[in-house]
Amino acid sequence: MNVAHRPRDSSCHFRPKVRKLYCVDPQRKKKILLVDDSKTVLLMEETLLRLNHEIVKATRGAEALRVAAEERPDLILLDIVMPDMDGIETCRLLRGMEATKVTPIIMVTTRSDPRSVESAYASGASDYLTKPIDYQELRKKVERHLGVGT
Repeated sequence: MNVAHRPRDSSCHFRPKVRKLYCVDPQRKKKILLVDDSKTVLLMEETLLRLNHEIVKATRGAEALRVAAEERPDLILLDIVMPDMDGIETCRLLRGMEATKVTPIIMVTTRSDPRSVESAYASGASDYLTKPIDYQELRKKVERHLGVGT
């Protein structure tokens, strides 16, 4: 779709990395994929975000890849420390998928050491947040990456 031909009431933005114009229905809730092996963390994140967003969840890296391909989330919150496949590898694989190539990914993890932060960004993470989660900071990051209020 050419920018000049887009409907005036749509919310469209150009993503230069993939050279595509994306138009979004402003009435549609943004979809967030929460990925964490801790059900407690998933519940806390979901409770904070579910009023204004559609939430889908996964508890392992392989499940996250499947859910992301099917659901095409607008944002992903991803833990690093998970069984089987860690968040770094999951992030790298998500970046290789067409459905999530440019989807913002916020790492939400207990790891705060410089090497973990560097590895997260090198794997394609868009942002980084450490646990315990500061919920005001999480809301700000979600809002910034989705371009909407939480």
